[in-house]
Amino acid sequence: MTRTVYVNGKYLPENEATVSIFDRGFLFADGIYEVTSVLDGKLIDFDGHARRLARSLGELGMRNPIETEDLLDVHRELVRANDIVEGLIYLQITRGAAADRDFAYPSEDTPPTIVLFTQNKPGLADSPMAKVGIKVISIEDQRWARRDIKTVQLLYPSMGKMMAKAAGCDDAWMVEDGAVTEGTSNNAYIVKGGKIITRHLSNDILHGITRAAVLRFAREAQMDVEERAFTVAEAQEADEAFFTSASAFVMPVVELDGAAIGTGTPGPVATRLREIYLDESRKVAI
Repeated sequence: MTRTVYVNGKYLPENEATVSIFDRGFLFADGIYEVTSVLDGKLIDFDGHARRLARSLGELGMRNPIETEDLLDVHRELVRANDIVEGLIYLQITRGAAADRDFAYPSEDTPPTIVLFTQNKPGLADSPMAKVGIKVISIEDQRWARRDIKTVQLLYPSMGKMMAKAAGCDDAWMVEDGAVTEGTSNNAYIVKGGKIITRHLSNDILHGITRAAVLRFAREAQMDVEERAFTVAEAQEADEAFFTSASAFVMPVVELDGAAIGTGTPGPVATRLREIYLDESRKVAI
């Protein structure tokens, strides 16, 4: 089945969708993106993703080509047109296509490029990996300094995932100045003595929408949360570990650099947080 996608105001079959070769997202990675999950045919955390989208655009001085209500309508139409029950919606906005390649930004009247497409993911909420946990390696964090902006500059995270794959693992946690920053596409956590520990917000990490929701639910459940950096050694000695993302929700981590974390199986905190997140998110999905 050919997907229906959205490009610059038009719904098109995916094989008819095109973007200029001069688009700055293609030439300079001059663009931002968001990924929103769909469960039961409804959008999870859409408002949070819309707010972060606006922030990323503002940080890059990029014009928003679509109002939030219209963006919601586009998401819903793509869910309907592609019959998505469980899956993802990818959104990308770039600074648009100038007349030619130039490091300098194009004139302010250059229309931004906006693209959305769906990914059908049956069983997204019931991932087998959540039952067994994943294995990660640590790698040096070699990204640029503004990781709080959700840009399309994803080459190093992609390289990190391939490093993990080559090591027979599932993902990589990046390390800077001796402390874990985050995963290649997720926020990282450890649990020690019942306390959830995760890096504090700054320009060093992405301000995860799922992260914010999970920490809110954890505090509402009277769980102890500490926002600070932690080391690889701390993680290896933790009782359990996990990561959060829009597509994986809460995912247990059972091994880091070959060392089992806790019992080497998903821990009770991560397991409970996944249950809470999915239950509560479904209640308010739109």
